[in-house]
Amino acid sequence: MLPKMRINRTHHHRLVAAVSASALLALAACGGVAASDSTATTAATTSATAASTTSSSTKAGLQNAKWGKNMTVSYGTSTIRLRSNGIPNHSRSKYYAVPNAGVVVPTAATATAALDPTAAHNYDYKIPTTPKKISKTTAAPLGSIGMMISGSVLFNPYEGDGTTVAMASNFTIAAPDGSTAPFVDTCSGHPTPAMGGGGGQYHYHGLPACVSKEVDTSTGPSHIIGIALDGFPIYGKRDIKGKVIPVAKLDKCNGITSATPEFPKGIYHYVLPGTANATSSIRCFHGKVDSSLITKMPNMGGPPGGGPPGGGPPPAVARAASAAVRFLCDLSSSAV
Repeated sequence: MLPKMRINRTHHHRLVAAVSASALLALAACGGVAASDSTATTAATTSATAASTTSSSTKAGLQNAKWGKNMTVSYGTSTIRLRSNGIPNHSRSKYYAVPNAGVVVPTAATATAALDPTAAHNYDYKIPTTPKKISKTTAAPLGSIGMMISGSVLFNPYEGDGTTVAMASNFTIAAPDGSTAPFVDTCSGHPTPAMGGGGGQYHYHGLPACVSKEVDTSTGPSHIIGIALDGFPIYGKRDIKGKVIPVAKLDKCNGITSATPEFPKGIYHYVLPGTANATSSIRCFHGKVDSSLITKMPNMGGPPGGGPPGGGPPPAVARAASAAVRFLCDLSSSAV
Protein backbone atom coordinates (compact mmCIF):
# COMPACT_ATOMS: atom_id res chain seq x y z
CA MET A 1 0.00 0.00 0.00
CA LEU A 2 1.25 3.51 -0.69
CA PRO A 3 2.01 5.50 2.48
CA LYS A 4 -0.07 8.53 3.41
CA MET A 5 1.81 11.77 2.86
CA ARG A 6 1.25 14.73 5.14
CA ILE A 7 2.84 18.11 4.44
CA ASN A 8 1.82 21.73 4.82
CA ARG A 9 0.94 23.78 1.74
CA THR A 10 4.03 26.03 1.87
CA HIS A 11 6.35 23.06 1.73
CA HIS A 12 4.13 21.45 -0.90
CA HIS A 13 4.49 24.37 -3.33
CA ARG A 14 8.24 24.55 -2.79
CA LEU A 15 8.59 20.85 -3.51
CA VAL A 16 6.38 21.03 -6.58
CA ALA A 17 8.52 23.85 -7.94
CA ALA A 18 11.61 21.74 -7.35
CA VAL A 19 10.45 18.81 -9.45
CA SER A 20 12.14 18.91 -12.84
CA ALA A 21 10.27 19.22 -16.12
CA SER A 22 11.65 15.85 -17.21
CA ALA A 23 10.12 14.20 -14.16
CA LEU A 24 6.75 15.75 -14.95
CA LEU A 25 6.91 14.53 -18.54
CA ALA A 26 7.74 11.07 -17.23
CA LEU A 27 4.65 10.97 -15.04
CA ALA A 28 3.71 7.74 -16.78
CA ALA A 29 6.54 5.97 -14.98
CA CYS A 30 4.71 6.16 -11.68
CA GLY A 31 1.36 7.77 -12.31
CA GLY A 32 0.35 5.76 -15.32
CA VAL A 33 -0.51 8.83 -17.40
CA ALA A 34 0.98 9.06 -20.86
CA ALA A 35 3.60 11.78 -21.23
CA SER A 36 1.79 12.86 -24.40
CA ASP A 37 -1.52 13.21 -22.54
CA SER A 38 -1.26 16.90 -21.73
CA THR A 39 -4.68 17.13 -20.09
CA ALA A 40 -3.94 14.41 -17.57
CA THR A 41 -0.45 15.76 -16.90
CA THR A 42 -1.93 19.18 -16.26
CA ALA A 43 -4.54 17.53 -14.04
CA ALA A 44 -1.84 16.14 -11.79
CA THR A 45 -0.33 19.57 -11.18
CA THR A 46 -3.38 21.83 -11.03
CA SER A 47 -3.26 24.39 -8.23
CA ALA A 48 -3.91 22.87 -4.82
CA THR A 49 -5.76 25.98 -3.74
CA ALA A 50 -8.85 25.19 -5.84
CA ALA A 51 -12.15 25.36 -4.02
CA SER A 52 -13.90 22.09 -3.19
CA THR A 53 -17.51 21.07 -2.77
CA THR A 54 -18.99 18.08 -1.00
CA SER A 55 -21.58 15.92 -2.68
CA SER A 56 -24.61 14.57 -0.90
CA SER A 57 -24.33 11.07 0.52
CA THR A 58 -24.00 8.27 -2.02
CA LYS A 59 -24.88 5.57 0.50
CA ALA A 60 -28.47 5.00 -0.61
CA GLY A 61 -27.44 4.63 -4.24
CA LEU A 62 -24.55 2.31 -3.42
CA GLN A 63 -26.87 0.15 -1.34
CA ASN A 64 -28.93 -0.38 -4.49
CA ALA A 65 -25.91 -1.54 -6.46
CA LYS A 66 -25.68 -5.27 -7.21
CA TRP A 67 -22.43 -6.07 -5.45
CA GLY A 68 -21.23 -9.60 -6.13
CA LYS A 69 -21.88 -12.35 -3.62
CA ASN A 70 -18.14 -12.98 -3.68
CA MET A 71 -17.67 -9.66 -1.89
CA THR A 72 -18.24 -8.50 1.69
CA VAL A 73 -19.94 -5.10 1.71
CA SER A 74 -20.67 -3.07 4.84
CA TYR A 75 -21.38 0.56 5.64
CA GLY A 76 -20.07 2.96 8.25
CA THR A 77 -21.35 6.40 9.07
CA SER A 78 -19.70 7.93 6.01
CA THR A 79 -17.92 5.02 4.34
CA ILE A 80 -18.55 1.88 2.35
CA ARG A 81 -16.23 -1.01 3.13
CA LEU A 82 -15.54 -3.41 0.28
CA ARG A 83 -13.62 -6.62 0.86
CA SER A 84 -12.71 -9.06 -1.88
CA ASN A 85 -10.04 -11.52 -2.92
CA GLY A 86 -9.95 -9.82 -6.31
CA ILE A 87 -11.05 -12.88 -8.29
CA PRO A 88 -14.03 -11.84 -10.45
CA ASN A 89 -17.36 -13.63 -10.30
CA HIS A 90 -17.36 -14.17 -14.05
CA SER A 91 -15.50 -16.62 -16.25
CA ARG A 92 -11.98 -15.89 -17.49
CA SER A 93 -9.81 -17.23 -20.26
CA LYS A 94 -8.03 -20.53 -19.69
CA TYR A 95 -4.84 -19.04 -21.10
CA TYR A 96 -3.56 -15.47 -21.30
CA ALA A 97 -0.80 -13.92 -23.39
CA VAL A 98 1.79 -12.77 -20.85
CA PRO A 99 5.11 -10.96 -21.40
CA ASN A 100 8.28 -12.90 -22.01
CA ALA A 101 11.08 -12.32 -19.51
CA GLY A 102 12.28 -8.72 -19.62
CA VAL A 103 9.28 -7.49 -21.61
CA VAL A 104 7.06 -4.82 -20.05
CA VAL A 105 4.41 -4.53 -22.76
CA PRO A 106 4.18 -7.61 -24.95
CA THR A 107 3.22 -8.09 -28.57
CA ALA A 108 2.31 -11.36 -30.25
CA ALA A 109 6.04 -11.82 -30.93
CA THR A 110 7.14 -11.22 -27.33
CA ALA A 111 4.42 -13.06 -25.38
CA THR A 112 3.88 -16.59 -24.12
CA ALA A 113 0.57 -18.37 -23.64
CA ALA A 114 0.34 -19.18 -19.93
CA LEU A 115 -2.37 -20.78 -17.86
CA ASP A 116 -4.46 -18.08 -16.23
CA PRO A 117 -2.19 -16.64 -13.49
CA THR A 118 -5.04 -14.96 -11.59
CA ALA A 119 -4.43 -15.24 -7.85
CA ALA A 120 -6.28 -14.19 -4.72
CA HIS A 121 -5.37 -10.85 -3.15
CA ASN A 122 -6.57 -9.13 -0.03
CA TYR A 123 -8.53 -6.03 -1.03
CA ASP A 124 -10.07 -4.15 1.88
CA TYR A 125 -11.22 -0.64 1.01
CA LYS A 126 -12.99 1.96 3.12
CA ILE A 127 -14.23 4.46 0.57
CA PRO A 128 -16.08 7.70 1.45
CA THR A 129 -19.83 7.89 0.81
CA THR A 130 -19.71 11.69 0.96
CA PRO A 131 -17.12 12.20 -1.80
CA LYS A 132 -15.68 15.65 -2.40
CA LYS A 133 -15.50 16.87 -5.99
CA ILE A 134 -12.67 19.35 -6.25
CA SER A 135 -11.29 21.46 -9.09
CA LYS A 136 -7.83 19.99 -8.60
CA THR A 137 -7.51 16.54 -10.13
CA THR A 138 -5.08 13.74 -9.29
CA ALA A 139 -3.59 11.42 -11.89
CA ALA A 140 -4.89 7.86 -11.65
CA PRO A 141 -1.73 5.79 -11.20
CA LEU A 142 -0.85 2.29 -12.26
CA GLY A 143 -2.59 -0.12 -9.92
CA SER A 144 -6.10 -0.30 -8.51
CA ILE A 145 -8.15 2.88 -8.86
CA GLY A 146 -11.58 1.46 -8.10
CA MET A 147 -13.52 -1.65 -7.12
CA MET A 148 -16.08 -3.19 -9.44
CA ILE A 149 -19.25 -5.07 -8.49
CA SER A 150 -17.62 -8.27 -9.80
CA GLY A 151 -15.10 -8.21 -6.96
CA SER A 152 -12.17 -7.23 -9.20
CA VAL A 153 -10.42 -3.90 -9.50
CA LEU A 154 -10.21 -1.25 -12.20
CA PHE A 155 -6.88 0.03 -13.54
CA ASN A 156 -6.24 3.13 -15.65
CA PRO A 157 -6.02 2.68 -19.47
CA TYR A 158 -2.28 2.12 -19.58
CA GLU A 159 0.06 -0.83 -19.39
CA GLY A 160 3.29 -0.99 -17.38
CA ASP A 161 5.15 1.52 -19.52
CA GLY A 162 2.53 4.17 -18.75
CA THR A 163 1.94 4.97 -22.43
CA THR A 164 0.60 1.86 -24.14
CA VAL A 165 -3.19 1.72 -24.05
CA ALA A 166 -4.17 -1.85 -23.20
CA MET A 167 -7.45 -1.83 -25.13
CA ALA A 168 -5.74 -0.47 -28.25
CA SER A 169 -2.93 -3.01 -28.14
CA ASN A 170 -4.86 -6.24 -27.73
CA PHE A 171 -3.85 -9.43 -29.55
CA THR A 172 -4.15 -13.19 -29.25
CA ILE A 173 -1.68 -16.03 -29.64
CA ALA A 174 -2.09 -19.77 -29.92
CA ALA A 175 -2.37 -21.69 -26.66
CA PRO A 176 -0.96 -25.21 -26.15
CA ASP A 177 -4.43 -26.80 -26.26
CA GLY A 178 -5.27 -25.24 -29.62
CA SER A 179 -7.36 -22.40 -28.17
CA THR A 180 -6.38 -18.74 -28.24
CA ALA A 181 -4.74 -16.82 -25.43
CA PRO A 182 -5.75 -13.14 -25.32
CA PHE A 183 -3.72 -10.29 -23.95
CA VAL A 184 -6.97 -8.65 -22.81
CA ASP A 185 -10.02 -10.90 -22.57
CA THR A 186 -13.58 -10.26 -23.76
CA CYS A 187 -14.39 -8.61 -20.42
CA SER A 188 -11.71 -5.92 -20.96
CA GLY A 189 -9.58 -7.48 -18.26
CA HIS A 190 -6.52 -9.62 -17.66
CA PRO A 191 -4.27 -10.67 -14.77
CA THR A 192 -0.81 -9.32 -14.16
CA PRO A 193 1.73 -12.11 -14.73
CA ALA A 194 2.42 -14.36 -11.75
CA MET A 195 5.62 -13.02 -10.19
CA GLY A 196 6.04 -14.39 -6.70
CA GLY A 197 3.50 -12.84 -4.32
CA GLY A 198 2.89 -9.66 -6.31
CA GLY A 199 1.32 -10.87 -9.52
CA GLY A 200 -1.94 -12.42 -10.55
CA GLN A 201 -3.98 -9.24 -10.05
CA TYR A 202 -7.00 -9.54 -12.32
CA HIS A 203 -8.10 -6.06 -13.40
CA TYR A 204 -10.03 -4.15 -16.06
CA HIS A 205 -8.78 -1.47 -18.45
CA GLY A 206 -12.16 -0.56 -19.89
CA LEU A 207 -15.87 -1.26 -19.83
CA PRO A 208 -16.31 -4.89 -18.72
CA ALA A 209 -19.23 -6.02 -20.86
CA CYS A 210 -19.64 -9.25 -18.90
CA VAL A 211 -20.17 -7.16 -15.75
CA SER A 212 -22.43 -4.47 -17.17
CA LYS A 213 -24.72 -7.03 -18.82
CA GLU A 214 -25.54 -8.39 -15.38
CA VAL A 215 -27.15 -5.07 -14.41
CA ASP A 216 -28.01 -3.37 -17.71
CA THR A 217 -30.08 -4.08 -20.79
CA SER A 218 -28.79 -3.41 -24.29
CA THR A 219 -30.89 -0.26 -24.69
CA GLY A 220 -31.63 0.87 -21.14
CA PRO A 221 -29.66 3.12 -18.79
CA SER A 222 -26.38 2.13 -17.21
CA HIS A 223 -26.38 1.19 -13.55
CA ILE A 224 -23.57 1.27 -11.02
CA ILE A 225 -20.81 -1.18 -11.95
CA GLY A 226 -18.22 0.06 -9.47
CA ILE A 227 -16.88 2.81 -7.31
CA ALA A 228 -13.68 4.82 -7.71
CA LEU A 229 -11.39 5.22 -4.72
CA ASP A 230 -12.43 8.85 -4.34
CA GLY A 231 -16.00 7.71 -3.67
CA PHE A 232 -17.71 8.59 -6.94
CA PRO A 233 -19.62 5.77 -8.67
CA ILE A 234 -18.63 4.18 -11.97
CA TYR A 235 -21.10 3.52 -14.77
CA GLY A 236 -21.22 2.11 -18.25
CA LYS A 237 -21.73 4.14 -21.43
CA ARG A 238 -25.47 4.95 -21.39
CA ASP A 239 -27.29 7.85 -19.78
CA ILE A 240 -30.54 7.61 -17.83
CA LYS A 241 -32.52 7.60 -21.10
CA GLY A 242 -30.48 4.72 -22.48
CA LYS A 243 -28.58 6.85 -24.97
CA VAL A 244 -24.85 6.40 -25.46
CA ILE A 245 -22.92 9.23 -23.82
CA PRO A 246 -20.51 10.86 -26.30
CA VAL A 247 -16.94 10.87 -25.06
CA ALA A 248 -16.84 14.58 -25.91
CA LYS A 249 -19.32 15.22 -23.09
CA LEU A 250 -17.03 13.65 -20.49
CA ASP A 251 -14.39 15.64 -18.67
CA LYS A 252 -10.70 14.73 -18.70
CA CYS A 253 -11.30 12.22 -15.90
CA ASN A 254 -14.14 10.48 -17.82
CA GLY A 255 -16.61 12.16 -15.48
CA ILE A 256 -19.99 13.81 -15.94
CA THR A 257 -22.72 15.19 -13.69
CA SER A 258 -26.13 13.87 -14.66
CA ALA A 259 -29.05 11.77 -13.46
CA THR A 260 -28.64 8.01 -13.11
CA PRO A 261 -31.05 5.27 -12.02
CA GLU A 262 -29.56 5.26 -8.51
CA PHE A 263 -29.28 9.05 -8.34
CA PRO A 264 -32.25 10.50 -10.28
CA LYS A 265 -31.48 14.01 -9.03
CA GLY A 266 -28.02 13.82 -10.57
CA ILE A 267 -24.52 13.06 -9.35
CA TYR A 268 -20.96 13.38 -10.56
CA HIS A 269 -19.85 9.96 -11.74
CA TYR A 270 -17.30 8.25 -13.97
CA VAL A 271 -18.20 6.65 -17.28
CA LEU A 272 -16.46 3.74 -19.00
CA PRO A 273 -17.45 4.48 -22.61
CA GLY A 274 -16.40 1.19 -24.18
CA THR A 275 -13.66 2.79 -26.28
CA ALA A 276 -10.33 1.29 -27.31
CA ASN A 277 -8.17 4.35 -26.67
CA ALA A 278 -6.95 6.36 -23.69
CA THR A 279 -10.55 7.24 -22.76
CA SER A 280 -11.32 3.57 -22.07
CA SER A 281 -10.76 4.00 -18.32
CA ILE A 282 -10.34 6.66 -15.67
CA ARG A 283 -7.13 8.70 -16.11
CA CYS A 284 -7.55 10.99 -13.12
CA PHE A 285 -9.62 11.44 -9.99
CA HIS A 286 -11.87 14.49 -9.76
CA GLY A 287 -12.53 13.80 -6.10
CA LYS A 288 -10.28 13.90 -3.10
CA VAL A 289 -8.62 10.49 -2.84
CA ASP A 290 -6.67 8.83 -0.06
CA SER A 291 -3.52 7.60 -1.79
CA SER A 292 -3.06 4.85 0.81
CA LEU A 293 -6.03 3.03 -0.75
CA ILE A 294 -4.19 2.49 -4.01
CA THR A 295 -2.71 -0.97 -4.44
CA LYS A 296 0.41 -0.56 -6.54
CA MET A 297 0.72 -2.70 -9.65
CA PRO A 298 3.65 -5.13 -9.40
CA ASN A 299 6.73 -4.72 -11.55
CA MET A 300 6.10 -6.15 -14.99
CA GLY A 301 8.24 -8.25 -17.27
CA GLY A 302 8.57 -11.42 -15.23
CA PRO A 303 8.65 -14.96 -16.65
CA PRO A 304 5.29 -16.77 -16.89
CA GLY A 305 6.25 -19.24 -14.19
CA GLY A 306 6.86 -16.59 -11.57
CA GLY A 307 10.04 -15.36 -9.94
CA PRO A 308 11.70 -11.98 -10.34
CA PRO A 309 11.30 -10.14 -13.64
CA GLY A 310 14.05 -10.63 -16.16
CA GLY A 311 15.98 -8.04 -18.09
CA GLY A 312 17.09 -5.94 -15.14
CA PRO A 313 15.49 -2.78 -13.72
CA PRO A 314 13.37 -0.36 -15.73
CA PRO A 315 15.13 2.32 -17.81
CA ALA A 316 16.96 5.03 -15.90
CA VAL A 317 14.52 7.76 -16.94
CA ALA A 318 11.64 5.71 -15.60
CA ARG A 319 13.43 5.06 -12.31
CA ALA A 320 14.27 8.76 -11.89
CA ALA A 321 10.74 9.87 -12.63
CA SER A 322 9.22 7.15 -10.49
CA ALA A 323 10.41 8.52 -7.17
CA ALA A 324 10.03 12.20 -8.00
CA VAL A 325 6.66 12.11 -9.68
CA ARG A 326 5.00 9.57 -7.41
CA PHE A 327 6.05 11.84 -4.55
CA LEU A 328 4.47 14.78 -6.37
CA CYS A 329 1.26 12.83 -7.02
CA ASP A 330 1.01 11.88 -3.35
CA LEU A 331 1.62 15.44 -2.31
CA SER A 332 -0.99 16.80 -4.69
CA SER A 333 -3.63 14.43 -3.35
CA SER A 334 -2.89 15.24 0.28
CA ALA A 335 -2.50 19.01 0.07
CA VAL A 336 -6.19 19.89 -0.05
